[in-house]
Amino acid sequence: MIQEVAILKIKPNRNQEFEAAFQEASAIIASMPGYISHSLQKCIEVENQYLLLVNWQTLEDHIVCFRRSQKYQTWKELLHHFYDPFPTVEHYERVF
Repeated sequence: MIQEVAILKIKPNRNQEFEAAFQEASAIIASMPGYISHSLQKCIEVENQYLLLVNWQTLEDHIVCFRRSQKYQTWKELLHHFYDPFPTVEHYERVF
């Protein structure tokens, strides 16, 4: 299992819109091959910042199966216009 990690900085005054769009987008990611689970957490200290954690069976499930899919295009349309700046996405694997 790998974990996708992204810190999402949302444009000011767009949090409620973003959260509603993310709820819709959640069904997209949850339907993908290799998907295990995900969570979205709002930062307490930094306004307009969220942490997205997605667990995938393999890195390829995220990079190839999801990002090259037609469903990813819908994900982008729903969410990418909220980000400023665009987030860096990193992947982690459990050490112990």
